[in-house]
Amino acid sequence: MKDLETKYLERLSELYPTIAAASTEIINLQAILNLPKGTEHFLTDVHGEYEAFSHVLKNGSGSVRRKIEEVFGNTMSMKDKKALATLIYYPKQKMDMIKKTETNMEDWYRVHLYLLIQVSKRATSKYTRSKVRKSLPKDFAYVIEELITEKAEVNDKELYYNEIISTIIRIGRAEEFIKAISELIQRLVVDHMHIVGDIYDRGPGPHIIMDKLMTYHSLDIQWGNHDVLWMGAAAGQKGCIANAIRICARYGNLDILEEGYGINLLPLATFALRVYGDDPCECFKLKASGGADKDEQEMNLRIHKAISVIQFKVEGQIIARQKSFHLEDRAMLHRIDYEKGTICLNGKEYKLLDTNFPTIDPDDPYALTAEEEEIMERLEKAFVNCEKLQQHMRFLLAKGGLYKVYNDNLLYHGCVPLNEDGSLKEVEVYGKLYKGRELYDTLDSYVRKGFFALDGKDREDGKDIMWYIWLHPDSPLFGKNKMATFERYFLEEKETHLEKKNPYYSYIENEKVIDSIMEEFGLDPAYGHIVNGHVPVKRKDGESPVKCNGKVMVIDGGFSKAYQKETGIAGYTLVYNSYGLLLVAHEPFESTEAAIANENDIHSEVMVVKRLKDRLAVGDTDVGRDITEQIGDLERLLAAYRNGEIIEKL
Repeated sequence: MKDLETKYLERLSELYPTIAAASTEIINLQAILNLPKGTEHFLTDVHGEYEAFSHVLKNGSGSVRRKIEEVFGNTMSMKDKKALATLIYYPKQKMDMIKKTETNMEDWYRVHLYLLIQVSKRATSKYTRSKVRKSLPKDFAYVIEELITEKAEVNDKELYYNEIISTIIRIGRAEEFIKAISELIQRLVVDHMHIVGDIYDRGPGPHIIMDKLMTYHSLDIQWGNHDVLWMGAAAGQKGCIANAIRICARYGNLDILEEGYGINLLPLATFALRVYGDDPCECFKLKASGGADKDEQEMNLRIHKAISVIQFKVEGQIIARQKSFHLEDRAMLHRIDYEKGTICLNGKEYKLLDTNFPTIDPDDPYALTAEEEEIMERLEKAFVNCEKLQQHMRFLLAKGGLYKVYNDNLLYHGCVPLNEDGSLKEVEVYGKLYKGRELYDTLDSYVRKGFFALDGKDREDGKDIMWYIWLHPDSPLFGKNKMATFERYFLEEKETHLEKKNPYYSYIENEKVIDSIMEEFGLDPAYGHIVNGHVPVKRKDGESPVKCNGKVMVIDGGFSKAYQKETGIAGYTLVYNSYGLLLVAHEPFESTEAAIANENDIHSEVMVVKRLKDRLAVGDTDVGRDITEQIGDLERLLAAYRNGEIIEKL
């Protein structure tokens, strides 16, 4: 029987059937190791703000502007650089505006084609010709490749290159070509993107963001608790469904469900208007109303209350069913004195701000009425059978996970649960105890079971774990002692709203603890970093996103408009290129229209977190280590060919 290595080499020989083929691949791979490291782009907590997200994606957190600066330096005015950057971000819209005032479009096309070619040459310079070729837009692949590989010192082909550009303009393809080469520049200034959680909730366009991500060339996603909430909803977990709808209602974003995903809310709306039609629903005022008229806002208020009451009932049922979650203190409805309009929490009686509960039976407060039951059954089917939502969730499963270790950086959304003394906390999951990396791996596994397990109990447990991850005190994606949803709606006393953070956040500046977390996930603390989001950094109060002597970067700075008053900015992003780590603080994004008309880029402040003494090459990265292993395998295949162990396939 053949040993495993011989079998592997025989399989490898099918890809590289000759000494020449194996040798050529070794030469190619060895050369790639010496190219500059590609640029990584880190974003987190985008929370449905698709316009700002799209703009940051297009400019690569300033990467496009840096390329323009590298190419043109002092030879181009700042105004012209801004205009060129705007053209690259929004080529079609910018050209539509230019045509309204420009008298000689042919000259304009010629000048800007040359400028874009120069920028694209710079953007492609750190990649192999093969990788660039795979990135080229199909319609213009040959032409762009010819133009960007032109050598300035070669004069023999000058007429050839000029004629290409002249012909592009003459046959009316200049605008399509400018659009194609602009998108190529956007594509190549960032090699790989990391989304460190919370694509969903609060903002109006998470579904639009997901559509964009599904077309992005290279990325990974670390799930946030809001993402897992929607994953649970898509899997049919009723607690997650109710929470997802409630948050959409709270932020005036029911359009996400109805128009974005085609989920029919009419039965819920009809029920809400009938049951709560005369209720002012004062406790359920919207966080944002957008352009909604008064009648629509009134309807949203009632939907908001109806789904909230349903949520508290459904969650009480989950708590009773999943005893191992130990969440009995979060079941609220049986603690209410419905005659007095009070609730007893921690031995203290509080007056409720709203006492109108027409669908709650005080003797069985967690029971859904027949109509509520029917509504939830219909919503469950709608979420589970929504093709677009299922595509988005499958994408999150394929590209995502609870954490990622990549190029000496540990990425996770929330926190690693710790004890008060800074040690890793043991957390119970279905009767077994886990901590650190094992806890993350176990929870990740259960999320996938919620979608794919054949065993019915495993699948139901997996669904319930997604609700657990959303709000449990021991969830690494939540990291607080409670989610005080009920208290924030119904109680005036701020003491009841308090959500105490996990000890992780008090140890985030403790180098010994942070080093131990990196070691737990297999990183060397001498080189590693932790990148996470989840808790907004209040820059306006002087808080820094860089923690623990540069070992931790918390890059949630308020992409969500709902947080911008609290943070003072509109989000942090991180750029890791071959020269080091750059932290970028963004001012609020006005609008796409303003960005195009006024050439207003997001004003971004760049902070150098880590400057490298020597420029990083591909060989210094995880990809480089994989390539080095491939080279080793190919060299073993080469040796096998030469000693006769494997026969060439001529």
